[in-house]
Amino acid sequence: MSNDAVNVTRRRVLTAATAVVGAVGAVGAAVPFVGSWNPSARARAAGAPVRVNISRMEPGEMVTVEWRGRPVYIVRRTREALATLEQIEDRLRDPESEVPQQPEYARNRHRSIREEYLILLGLCTHFGCAPTFRPDVGAQDLGGDSWLGGFFCACHGSRFDMAGRVFRGVPAPTNLEVPPHAYEGDGLVIIGVDQEV
Repeated sequence: MSNDAVNVTRRRVLTAATAVVGAVGAVGAAVPFVGSWNPSARARAAGAPVRVNISRMEPGEMVTVEWRGRPVYIVRRTREALATLEQIEDRLRDPESEVPQQPEYARNRHRSIREEYLILLGLCTHFGCAPTFRPDVGAQDLGGDSWLGGFFCACHGSRFDMAGRVFRGVPAPTNLEVPPHAYEGDGLVIIGVDQEV
């Protein structure tokens, strides 16, 4: 075999080997690059709907879950708490929920799909502090007999009733926000998905 034939064979082998190594390198570089286009599991979870089992909640109980990095309050209201909603409307800034802070299906006196369950973003509409749940009727530090239960923001003194509606004369300008939510059967609520009407 002549030197020219050996050199041609050698060049072909080296060219093929270089092409293979180059292709492997290109794939190795492309996989993480293309993978970076997909949102991380944490990013997907931050915007994903949250399913909450409410079947074991007792009347008067509140649970807090996180949706999109924000607290969501779920309250199972008692019959007595629901009865107070009409009694205090003359002391509220927006009793009819005219400022759109809830889906249309929750634009009613109780601001919910199901009367018994209240679902709110747990952020005061003044500066975003987390109001505390104060269902204790007649609490002396909140006005005595005039306090029929609700939420109190200790940051600047804003008060909200058992439907998350803001009282007059407090710093918060609007009612607490009602996030989109839907029910799957009797015992499961999904935060972040609109109820089909």
